[in-house]
Amino acid sequence: MASEMLGLAFFKAGMYPQCYSLFGGERRGAPVVSFLRVDKERIFLKCDIKYPDELLYFDATLVNLEEILSLMKPGSRILINTSEGRDFYRGMSEYTLGLINGTGIAEDLGLGHVINTTVLGAYCRFNPDLSMGYLIEAVREMVPAKEETNLEAVKRGYDSLKIFHPET
Repeated sequence: MASEMLGLAFFKAGMYPQCYSLFGGERRGAPVVSFLRVDKERIFLKCDIKYPDELLYFDATLVNLEEILSLMKPGSRILINTSEGRDFYRGMSEYTLGLINGTGIAEDLGLGHVINTTVLGAYCRFNPDLSMGYLIEAVREMVPAKEETNLEAVKRGYDSLKIFHPET
């Protein structure tokens, strides 16, 4: 759902998104991997994304430093939903790192563990190519339940993101 919302926001911004997901076990709470390719030109490529420019982790327990080092070039961006600080992610010093406690924000707002809108709000601040206004439009279209609470989650996610640039 989050990658679809993000794709819609990029579409509203005049870009061309391509989105698909891979589902693990068919049970609630199973890890899901979603891919979103975005360009200013039409996308004709139809394959997996092997070397991403950005990674978003909605669950910090899925972060694997060896995997990141093998897939991402220095300077790439990684956004992690975590309550940990920068020191916990020392091995990622060559990447732009965004840290957001999306779970804490969602719980404070009464959304429980539904963190999509919080993390996507943080992403709007993390990626200068997408303004928050387009994400707000996408949330209004795609999130019929607790709309105002989810819009508040977007704003708090945006405001609460901590960004750490590569160490030189």
